[in-house]
Amino acid sequence: MEIKPDRIEMRQLVKHIRPAAVAGTFYPAQPEQLEGLVKDLLAAVSLNSAPGPARAIIVPHAGYAYSGPTAAAGFSVLRYGQAEWRPRRVVIIGPAHYLSFSGIAAPNATAFRTPIGDLPVDHDAIDSVASLPQVMIADEPHSPEHSLEVELPFVRVVFGAIPIVPLLIGRIRAEQVAEVLARLWDPYTLVIVSTDLSHYLDYDEARRRDAATATAIENLDDDSISEQDACGATALCGLLLEARRRAMKIERLDLRNSGDTGGGRRQVVGYGAWAVHL
Repeated sequence: MEIKPDRIEMRQLVKHIRPAAVAGTFYPAQPEQLEGLVKDLLAAVSLNSAPGPARAIIVPHAGYAYSGPTAAAGFSVLRYGQAEWRPRRVVIIGPAHYLSFSGIAAPNATAFRTPIGDLPVDHDAIDSVASLPQVMIADEPHSPEHSLEVELPFVRVVFGAIPIVPLLIGRIRAEQVAEVLARLWDPYTLVIVSTDLSHYLDYDEARRRDAATATAIENLDDDSISEQDACGATALCGLLLEARRRAMKIERLDLRNSGDTGGGRRQVVGYGAWAVHL
């Protein structure tokens, strides 16, 4: 389904909450069960190093049974390795899977709901990028989308009701994503990029493909990453461009695939977690 320009919502902020779309499928819908699962996943992570506060993380967005341990590896850095720095807002960017559009869709919703509490949308931050031609205000792409939603219970457990800036990526160049990040990524902002890696390769081929992608990420080599390597490649490459401009470093936290967690090995999906440091 293609979003046409005459269907784009103009900036008329009316209080409404974007409800959870995949609670009960990608993660538990019951608050106690969900909070307990997220805390258990975080507690199971062993951190081997603490190179400094993470200003961004890259994490997967599949169902928790498959990618939950890898996502927890990214969020654990934020929970346990940030003693000297805590963000005031979180920018979350990821790919749109269900609706087709050009540019970046920011929501008109005033909050995103999770079973364990709402997260307010930072509309002052959205207003700061709304004048860019690649940014539109549209709730429709966000309504069914899981790529941002699955990160929110982790955000809620780690940071409480912190303001968020949810950005869905449609057809756009990585340079345009980097331009938006350059405006939003101030000293008080954490960036979360939501992306899975290779899709539906056999286990061994996926391990080879994802290892090459991991090396490219760690070398800030956006030219070596395509949509076949990561479903959120454009968001990911936009982050790499801006991180390279800021002379940041990227640390690998976890790399595995669904064959290591909850699925068979004939066709797997790859997952990785990284922390981005100054």
